[in-house]
Amino acid sequence: MTAADYIVDPFTPAYLLPNVRQSLAHRADLATASLQHCCLCPRRCGVNRLAGQTGFCRTGALARVCSAMPHPGEERSLSGTRGSGTIFFNRCNLRCAFCQNHDISQADTGDQSTPQQIASLMLRLQALGCHNINLVTPSHVVPQIIQALPIAVGAGLNLPIVYNTNAYDLVDTLKTLDGLIDIYMPDFKFWSPQSSARYLAANDYPQVARHAISEMHRQVGPLSLAPNGLARRGLLVRHLVMPGFLAETAGILSFLAQHLSHDTYVNIMAQYHPDNRVGKHPQPPDADPFPEINRRPTPDEIAEACRLARHAGLWRFDDRSPTS
Repeated sequence: MTAADYIVDPFTPAYLLPNVRQSLAHRADLATASLQHCCLCPRRCGVNRLAGQTGFCRTGALARVCSAMPHPGEERSLSGTRGSGTIFFNRCNLRCAFCQNHDISQADTGDQSTPQQIASLMLRLQALGCHNINLVTPSHVVPQIIQALPIAVGAGLNLPIVYNTNAYDLVDTLKTLDGLIDIYMPDFKFWSPQSSARYLAANDYPQVARHAISEMHRQVGPLSLAPNGLARRGLLVRHLVMPGFLAETAGILSFLAQHLSHDTYVNIMAQYHPDNRVGKHPQPPDADPFPEINRRPTPDEIAEACRLARHAGLWRFDDRSPTS
């Protein structure tokens, strides 16, 4: 297929289709009930979040929102010229040693927000002219998002919704979102259980991510764009190039091409730098817990990652030229 095959015009968000819209209230009730014995993500903590209990994500009945703003720095097809309407949720179900947002993902920050407040944030971002609603780190707050959606839709929400995730998602949870999410944007971080255990605190991450991303692809297919290049519906996969891990990059890119589609839209990300628990100048110096990733990837490594993607048969890549 060619780029022209992935242009859609006009576009209606999936959640506004009559059969989906009619299901929103029932989905919200089911989502609320799921918090009584939380097994939303692969951690399967089993706590009663409605009663104030918290598990690995340390999030109870209400989601915590750290910020909501037009974001100009997302993928070209999301940010456009007016920004992606990002809602950053507190906490995460991974513990990435190198997380560049660790102040949000691994600390208690933000404000507890009711579904009505989350819906209001969506509508405010739409009023500001954002091109989409971008839910950042949503895996542990899927029920709260589903609760907010019928409120926002009833008040006029009509933007594509982006599920911006680390890919540590259960397929069963993703199925509750089928028809609600227009754009899935998962990371795919590591290919091997050993690396995932060391850097993410989740040795099952590669298997979980493969199943999750496959389900996302089943729901929405390859990314489709408006004539002006803005994302409308489909899958966009991010891969952060790690220093010294090109073999894992090759495994991930081959999986995307061979098991999903050669038309998978990919962002090969070059912005890794030591952060969080990496590169904090330990004393003595040989106490550095992650010396092997205490550097940026080299230009040659980035170029090789791009070559590996093309060698796998992928051809649709993100760039940062502005869209209208």
